[in-house]
Amino acid sequence: MRLLFTLPAVLSLCLTASAADVVTIAGTGTAGYEAGTPIAKQTPVGEPYGIAKGPDGHLYICEIKSHVVRKLDEKTGRLTLVAGNGTQGYSGDGGPAAKAQLNEPYEVRFDKHGNIFFVEMKNNLVRRVDAKTGVISTVAGTGEAGFSGDGGPATKAQLRSPHSITLDKDGHLYICDIGNHRVRVVDLATGKIETFAGTGEKKATPDGATLDGTPLNGPRALDFDGKHSLFLALREGNQVYRIDLKSRTLHHLAGTGQKGFTGNGGPAKLATLSGPKGIAVAPNGDIYLADTESHTVRAIRAASGILETVIGDGERGDGPDGSPLRCRTARLHGVFVDSAGNVYVGDSENHKVRRLPAEQ
Repeated sequence: MRLLFTLPAVLSLCLTASAADVVTIAGTGTAGYEAGTPIAKQTPVGEPYGIAKGPDGHLYICEIKSHVVRKLDEKTGRLTLVAGNGTQGYSGDGGPAAKAQLNEPYEVRFDKHGNIFFVEMKNNLVRRVDAKTGVISTVAGTGEAGFSGDGGPATKAQLRSPHSITLDKDGHLYICDIGNHRVRVVDLATGKIETFAGTGEKKATPDGATLDGTPLNGPRALDFDGKHSLFLALREGNQVYRIDLKSRTLHHLAGTGQKGFTGNGGPAKLATLSGPKGIAVAPNGDIYLADTESHTVRAIRAASGILETVIGDGERGDGPDGSPLRCRTARLHGVFVDSAGNVYVGDSENHKVRRLPAEQ
């Protein structure tokens, strides 16, 4: 099927929809790490990946080149260290998170108590920072790559290149175990881990299929809608699915399965995606994607099922700040939408964090 929706058409549509400008809120364009509480816009940020706002209203940033998690206070414009000492490794469990060694923290999330969870892809594990004490601990993974441990303690299980995490309202931690082509789930009350979805096979995922026995091709990014659905981006599969937690079924939302940058302004199911590695649910139900290899942020509109580009033009670049569809990015990985509808982007290989204000 030939797609008739062109980039110029969506450029016009999207520029009408949002007159707000993209602005850089952290990073100088070079990788690096500066201790203390530096001014974010004047400080190097080391390849930001996952980003999320915490219950304190601050933006938390995973920096894989600096091996730290920092938070940005948008009122003061300053960065503060949360976890990692800037040295690559795996150490520090049981002590202060800021003195621990991390190895490429990829994504960060929070539970209802404000505890911080982040995944370290190169350490093949997920760690937790206690909201009250600041003490760090490992909650899933042994540090060795592999696939084992289902039915037992998550800290004795093996993961393989985990990338994305999310938590539901019932105390479950979901992990995109991408090297195993599975989503794993940890019951945080018991510490037990299981395979939630995926068979380990790199095969197509049928629309409407049940979770049991259904393959996932590169489950890369997850988000929870706060109700009863998870949203899953398949990086190798170049598709997006909704997982209904009640019926335990998978529902196709976007992507034909072919890699590309087509279909803007038309039905999301008929569009092509290009290696999506980040996903975020907006308050109005729209789904935002970090479409990494097209260097864009794209949105699946909940009301219409239409796919739109909201940042970028499909070409790699570094901005400029200003008009969203003229602001290029470089292999972005992180995207987050806050409760007001502001869109935050981990513009990874530009070493910057950008913000697009909520649509008016």
